[in-house]
Amino acid sequence: MTWDFHHADADRPAAVAVITEVGVNHDGDPRKAEHLVRAAADAGADAVKFQLFRPDRLLSAEARLAAYQDGQADDAAALLDQLTLTVDELRGLRDTAHAANLAFVVTPFSPADADDLATIGVDAVKIASPDAVNPPLLDAAAALGRPVLVSTGTCDLDELDHAADVARATGGALLHCVSAYPTPEPDAALGGIAALRRRFPGVRVGYSDHTAALDTGALGVAAGACVLEKHLTHDRQAAGPDHAASVEPDGLQAYVAAVRRAAAMLGSIAKTCSDAERDVRDVSRQSVCLVADRPAGHRLTAADLTVKRPGSGVPARQRDVCVGRRLTRDVAGDRPLRPDDLDPPPA
Repeated sequence: MTWDFHHADADRPAAVAVITEVGVNHDGDPRKAEHLVRAAADAGADAVKFQLFRPDRLLSAEARLAAYQDGQADDAAALLDQLTLTVDELRGLRDTAHAANLAFVVTPFSPADADDLATIGVDAVKIASPDAVNPPLLDAAAALGRPVLVSTGTCDLDELDHAADVARATGGALLHCVSAYPTPEPDAALGGIAALRRRFPGVRVGYSDHTAALDTGALGVAAGACVLEKHLTHDRQAAGPDHAASVEPDGLQAYVAAVRRAAAMLGSIAKTCSDAERDVRDVSRQSVCLVADRPAGHRLTAADLTVKRPGSGVPARQRDVCVGRRLTRDVAGDRPLRPDDLDPPPA
């Protein structure tokens, strides 16, 4: 499996990659995780993402639950203990993902976790928002030789220079993100995508979407995201820290369809006349015309000229440069001038 942000084929006409974030929504059950991998493939996603952590590596004695995790467990360690997958289980999920033509992405939370990823063979590495300012982890992820994608929730722009360097060097991306679970729509701040692109030219920019909405991915594409991440769950009402900020399989299918439609409509960032416009351009643009018949050899004056449709002759913008030129043949009035009706312009 080759990770490529810029795939383009008949089924996916524009270069936007969709990562399905399973995260910990498997509830610690590898069978649920496999089901969610297949649901991601059925929805048309490009990649599926999991997390690799061990509570003893991640949590100090003073670690505590975030507000959105309250009530999920007695303490942070107890919460994470019930949501872990082993390296062997992740390796099996990698095989399931690759069999479904999905790239396999994993988030480590410590350098030791990154070392474990080297034994799994992931296609890309994702760094969670809190670790966008964690150089030891960023550097350990970069050393794996895979694209590193870094979420930027809670971060100010001036905190992200090192993360941007890692994303640039590995062919990864910075992901605009709001670390609220779920993110209220008025707080989605999609303008952050443009802010990242301006601040870090040459770095791909995407959007890690924690809203409950199904159209924010499409809006992210319109805002300039080339990679999107959306959480998937088997049940939004299930007990667990991330289910409420996720979509169920049918929602993911609608989400991906909206992203593909937005990407196709966005098209190229170049501003040119498209094939769909050419007939209208030829019919509705105006050409230089003579106001009356004029004989061969006549030297044109401004009074001889007007502009009218269609745009099949000398373009209207060249009217003034026709003044002073001689006609090479008799030309009827009310007919667009052709370039060969005029003698060569002065050298």
